[in-house]
Amino acid sequence: MKLRDQAYDSFTENLLSRRILPGQFTTQRELSALTGMPLGAIRELIPRLEADGLLKTVPQRGMQITHIDLDLVRNAFQLRLILEAEAAAEFALTATEDERAEIEKNHQDILDEAAISITDDLVERAQNVDWAFHDTLIDHLNNRIISDIYRVNSIKIRLIRQELTRIQPEIVISVIGDHMKIIEALNTRDPEKAKLALCEHLENSRNRALQI
Repeated sequence: MKLRDQAYDSFTENLLSRRILPGQFTTQRELSALTGMPLGAIRELIPRLEADGLLKTVPQRGMQITHIDLDLVRNAFQLRLILEAEAAAEFALTATEDERAEIEKNHQDILDEAAISITDDLVERAQNVDWAFHDTLIDHLNNRIISDIYRVNSIKIRLIRQELTRIQPEIVISVIGDHMKIIEALNTRDPEKAKLALCEHLENSRNRALQI
C-alpha cells in the first residue's frame, strides 16, 4: 500500500475514533504526528481529503476538518438513499439463502439479547451490526465506483451518527427492528418492497439527525 493510502486510512481511523474532531483546525505537521506518516505523504493526502469533502483550506486560518451542519446531513443522507435503494433492490433479487440467513440471524441475536437487557456491549454490537448490514448491501452490487463513493459518504454518515444519531440504548430495538423490516422485504425477493423498507429506515435515521 502506498504511503498516501496509508495516510488516508490513518486519518479516517483517527477521525472516526474522535482523535480528530469535526470543525477542528489543524496543520500538516499535526496530521503527520497524529497519523505517523511523513510530511510528504501528508502533502499528497490533503488534495484527496479536500476532494472527498473531509477537509478544507480556510484562508489565513489553515486547514479545517469538515464540520457537521444541516447541509452535510441532508446531502449525505440523500446520496445514501440513492445508493442504498438500488443496492437493496439488487440484494432482494440476487442474494443467496445463506447470505439472507446470516444477516437475519445477526439481527435476531441482537433483538433477543435486548429483550433481556441492553448493556453497553450490546449497544456497541448493535452499532456494528447496523454498519455491517448497510456495507453488505452496497458490496453486493460488486461495483467499485459505487463502493468508493459509498465509503467516503459512509465516513460522513458515521461522523453524523457520532454527533447526532449514534445508536443509544433506548433506540436499539427500534433501529434493529427497522432493519428486520428491510430483511423481511428482502426475503420476499420483491425489489420494490425492499426499496420502500430501506427508504423508511433511512428517513427515520435522517430525521433523528435533523431532530425532527
